[in-house]
Amino acid sequence: MALEARAPWEWGVALAAWPMLKMMGSWPRPAPEATQHVIVYPGLAAGDASTQPLRAFLKDLGYEVHGWYQGMNRGPRKGVLARMQEQLEAVHKDTQLPVSLIGWSLGGVYAREMSKLAPKAVRNVITLGTPFAQSPRSTNAWRVYSMLSGETLPDEVMLRAIAEAPPVPFTSLYSKTDGVVAWPASIQKPDAKNSAIENIEIFASHLGIGANPAAWYVIADRLAQPAGTWRAFTPPMAARFLFG
Repeated sequence: MALEARAPWEWGVALAAWPMLKMMGSWPRPAPEATQHVIVYPGLAAGDASTQPLRAFLKDLGYEVHGWYQGMNRGPRKGVLARMQEQLEAVHKDTQLPVSLIGWSLGGVYAREMSKLAPKAVRNVITLGTPFAQSPRSTNAWRVYSMLSGETLPDEVMLRAIAEAPPVPFTSLYSKTDGVVAWPASIQKPDAKNSAIENIEIFASHLGIGANPAAWYVIADRLAQPAGTWRAFTPPMAARFLFG
């Protein structure tokens, strides 16, 4: 938990490096298709303000980026998932293209579940420090979750459903020094129905992973892949030290 104190530094480094990296043109750019749309979901007890730097960065690269527009994330209360599905299907209908979903922490659980509810509407899913492979008690935030959502922790049946891999290309970003989520909870097991699955370790805090330059690079790289041409992530030679 003490390592979470570095989160402000991650935010500062990302914002400070942004102009230089933009001038260098070093970020993977969108695939040469029609404008891609991305929806970004915040973590527990956070809102769209927390994902603003990431969304602004992706918009700068050329993506059409959406927040989740539901205020503070207090857990899957009544109507939350229904409104998320409505938003996803509306964007998909308007663009006639599948949408990329990015979720930070609990927001990643939402993104994974949306891809299962509407797989034809989802291009790929990327999660940041998201606990989906173990009990919520493997996180240091489960008491906050219960308090904000007013719900008890998921039962075994629901936990197994949450742990099932998305039916679309999926990338889980995790950190072994995450002070909130135990990193094994962010590891997706191989799935016989989906070979486009990867777990990528970066050096980040939980509260700063969404503004971590290494995470931004992976996200840009994953989104830039042309549809139907998935390949596993390979760190750039000059920045291999940023990845586990």
